[in-house]
Amino acid sequence: MRFISLIIPLILLPFHLIAQSASFHRTDKLMGCRFDLTVVAEGADAGAGFLAEAVAEITRIERLISSWNPNSQTSAINRAAGVAPVVVDAELFDLIERSISLSKLTDGAFDISYASLDRVWQFDGSMTAKPSPESIAASVAKVGWQKIVLDREQSTVYLPETGMKIGFGAIGKGYAADRARTLLESRGVPAGIINASGDLTAWGKQPSGEDWRVAITNPLNKEKAFAWLPVDGRAVVTSGNYEKFVRFDGVRYAHIIDPRTGYPSTGIVSATVFAPRAELADALATSVFVMGTETALDFINQLPGVDVVIVDEANKVHSSAGLDVQTSN
Repeated sequence: MRFISLIIPLILLPFHLIAQSASFHRTDKLMGCRFDLTVVAEGADAGAGFLAEAVAEITRIERLISSWNPNSQTSAINRAAGVAPVVVDAELFDLIERSISLSKLTDGAFDISYASLDRVWQFDGSMTAKPSPESIAASVAKVGWQKIVLDREQSTVYLPETGMKIGFGAIGKGYAADRARTLLESRGVPAGIINASGDLTAWGKQPSGEDWRVAITNPLNKEKAFAWLPVDGRAVVTSGNYEKFVRFDGVRYAHIIDPRTGYPSTGIVSATVFAPRAELADALATSVFVMGTETALDFINQLPGVDVVIVDEANKVHSSAGLDVQTSN
């Protein structure tokens, strides 16, 4: 296996490789990040219409799940923490229920109640000393997916402790990408790509008949990929910590925090997860960082239809058993 210095989030093959008469592209800032949407359609009017529908769907989801929007149901849940349950739409209830299932699956490495974390770690260059063990322990006092109370019959969500919060930063973009894809497929769109700043789902084939492919690239030479991998109907999500990190006592602490301990993840520079759905890949990409290389590879190898490519701090590339990563010069 070859070594590289770093990797950055996934990029697509240039869109000029897709037949221009059959593919249509749109870029929007949604959910606080860049969304690149591509559909294969018959005619520009149809393509533009499908893209507009996808953007409208992503915007609808953002209004539902955003913890930054004071009018969202998620914000209502957080405001009512320690006070009363909140009635929510079935869609949000189901998303929270699936999130709790993912917390169980990952032994808490993924946890939507991470939003309760007090920010004792700073990754903007302002930190001059490592936080004390006491402050780190206090930072996670309100975190814990086990505390979230769901009542399916009443369709309510309750956070029992004042100060508890939930957030979908580690799953929301993937969920929105999935929903946009589902909508477009239901409208008869035969192929396309939804790319939410590295949270990517694709379906169908390029007009040439070839699979969609993604590249993992070296930031020192962004025009050149070190590995090409087919999407093949799956979702792909990359998480990286090559920019946001601090060092204390020779240890590199990344910005992805373990919600169970309050300590930042160590050992991994980047993780790319392939899964049937972007929602799942999104959650697992974050979890891989928290687990560490060996535990993550063993965990991913037990999940059907899921694969991972990891780059560790020594710049060594690791991949799960289901992937054959071919590196290039």
